[in-house]
Amino acid sequence: MSVGITGKYVGSKKVQLVHEPSGEVLITEAPKDNGGEGKSFSPTDLVAAAYGSCVMTTIAIVAERSGISVDGMHMRVEKHMQSEPRRIGNIPLEVHMPKALGEQERQKLERAGNACPVHKSLHPEVKAEITFIYDV
Repeated sequence: MSVGITGKYVGSKKVQLVHEPSGEVLITEAPKDNGGEGKSFSPTDLVAAAYGSCVMTTIAIVAERSGISVDGMHMRVEKHMQSEPRRIGNIPLEVHMPKALGEQERQKLERAGNACPVHKSLHPEVKAEITFIYDV
């Protein structure tokens, strides 16, 4: 399956992205440390956001198929850059899950989260660990 995304440079280190199937628009810009205004997601911010979103989406797919409720699930991800070369070095992710889940359900959903396509697509040198917290 393929999905088209178009991009247009709109000045001031900003790019307008269009998701072709839906027409949804997203603006990215250079981060503050590279001369951006810090008013939108940078491209590397989107990588971290995609990682967290993908983990939760993959968990939700498996949960729905298995009749498991993940209502209230939420996440927080941080992006840590490194230099030489400038790239994402670490993106720790916390996924907050329902505390009522049993041990087998937890294991099943954690396996699903760790198998998300974005996680599997990250460069092996990027430290991308998921911490599951059962507090929802």
